[in-house]
Amino acid sequence: MRFFVLVVSLGLLSLPLMAQDYPKAEVFGGYQYLHMGGSGTDINANGWNASLTGNFNSWFGVAADFSGAYKTISGIDTKVYTYAGGPVVSLNSGGKVNPFVHALFGGAHASASLSGVGSGSANGFTMMFGGGADVKLNRVLAVRLVQADWVYYRFSGNSESHNVRLSTGIVFRF
Repeated sequence: MRFFVLVVSLGLLSLPLMAQDYPKAEVFGGYQYLHMGGSGTDINANGWNASLTGNFNSWFGVAADFSGAYKTISGIDTKVYTYAGGPVVSLNSGGKVNPFVHALFGGAHASASLSGVGSGSANGFTMMFGGGADVKLNRVLAVRLVQADWVYYRFSGNSESHNVRLSTGIVFRF
């Protein structure tokens, strides 16, 4: 009888653990399209986007986001890198689709070079507000259908806020 009570008690104590149907960490990697507008110039660049998210519970986490975008304009090679972090709020309800929103703050590095002539670069501030939706394929793998972000840059006193980033890729869930 004591053995039966022990087994039932241990089983009941494990119920809260079974209810935690959300990943503790997520690693995303994929493609990004970056539209930089304003100042009379519109630039469409392609590149990569990667992030690492640690989830504290089923709806709140913190993300570190990194990206690189590249474009050659009239022989000038341009590159924009971002590194940002911030809070993430997600549904993680155990369903197939997991929508999320985030607010990311950090730095940016932009550079331009013309072969044989010279190059220049600048470091600045960036912030991104947006969200997206992941579709779970199984317990450890998901596809990020879309992530859309409004992106703000500030370099050397000049700011640019007419920027949009779209990303898609694979999410590994742990």
